[in-house]
Amino acid sequence: MKKENFLFLLLAIITVVCIMSIGVAVAEKSMLIFLLAVAGIIIAMGLGFTLKKKVRESVNKEPDA
Repeated sequence: MKKENFLFLLLAIITVVCIMSIGVAVAEKSMLIFLLAVAGIIIAMGLGFTLKKKVRESVNKEPDA
């Protein structure tokens, strides 16, 4: 597995865990867990989109062999 693919997988898992923790926050009626989960989702997805853009740009810049 490429390094980029592993990072995408890791970010996807982190995002899913944060989404699941929103359910836990609702069940526990905890605003703190909810806010941390939403912040985690925003950060993980933002990093994922940024990484995807960098990977796409680096692939486009490589000269054809």
